[in-house]
Amino acid sequence: MNKFLYVTDQNEHTDHSFIGPLFQKYLNKHFDINTIFFSKSKTVIEKKDNGTIIVPENLSINLLDELAINGINISEYSFVVVRNNINLLKEVLKRKDKYNYKVGFRLSFPKRIAKLQTDEANNKKTLFDIISNKIQTYTEINLINECDIFLPTSFQMKNDYFKDVKTRTFVIPSAIDPDNLHENIQHEKDEKRFFYAGTLDKLREFETVLKAFSNIKSTNYKLMISTKDPEYLETILDDFPKLKDNIEVYDAKTRQELLNLIAISDIGLAVLPNIALFNSSTPMKVLDYYSSAVPCIMSDNENNSSIFEDNISAWFCDFNENSIKEKLEYIINLSKDEVAQVGINGQKRLLAVRNYERIAADLAHQLNIL
Repeated sequence: MNKFLYVTDQNEHTDHSFIGPLFQKYLNKHFDINTIFFSKSKTVIEKKDNGTIIVPENLSINLLDELAINGINISEYSFVVVRNNINLLKEVLKRKDKYNYKVGFRLSFPKRIAKLQTDEANNKKTLFDIISNKIQTYTEINLINECDIFLPTSFQMKNDYFKDVKTRTFVIPSAIDPDNLHENIQHEKDEKRFFYAGTLDKLREFETVLKAFSNIKSTNYKLMISTKDPEYLETILDDFPKLKDNIEVYDAKTRQELLNLIAISDIGLAVLPNIALFNSSTPMKVLDYYSSAVPCIMSDNENNSSIFEDNISAWFCDFNENSIKEKLEYIINLSKDEVAQVGINGQKRLLAVRNYERIAADLAHQLNIL
């Protein structure tokens, strides 16, 4: 079985719902896989029985040399794939001929571009930032074109940000694990429970969603929010005092805590502004919702409509106060069984088209024909 090295950009303690099922579970059926995570606290490289390799952050500069020093034979790997980190990709490409492996680059999310757009939303973007981004993008494209395969989250992401990449491309979207579905716990109360999980900032304009909630006629709902940005949330909630009795704020510190909250909700919120950054892929939280058969309200864009069907497996709306308000009122007037059925339909759809086991098999095929 060919050996495969996946170099992540993640901390060793990250509870990652993508890397685990795709690379460490299903792709492991096709390759002998080692996955590298990084540590802020460890001082020596640690190899685990499950194929995970923990590398101290300060050793990442000369990663391949450090691995070799610790008895890891790089020449045994047929494939080395780097996730998001261009500096690590540069080093891996330099050693490609020496070790005779194929190189892949995984782009999960354009983080630098996201930061640039967030700075713009906060009026912090400078001319230097714009020029620097263009230079870095040019460098990244040239490096990706030296790879054997490019693995973005969607073709739209590639076309929006890396259209000049000529390397063979295989899309790896976020998906659900068919072996790890979660029970949807139906609460006994009559209210509809809406749930939002994730980042809150000016770029996401969550105030628009709150405005929609503040103008619906019914009060028979709860808006559950779990975020790592509680200070920002507190600031914007000050402008919506009439929502106080309908909002519950949580701070899920682990993935399991988050899944437990999702399981007792009825509807997930995944409505985002109509910009390329958000339209180019399916947010991970959507997959988390549907893993528990919790249906979502989501943005009406090409990516979402290619997977889901409005009022059948999800609910679509435009990102404006009135469109969101109308969809919220429509859902609140549905029976609990009607809401639950949309979640079941959506989960079945994802199992058919966004399934990590199938994606792993397709990726293995692509790698083996390189």
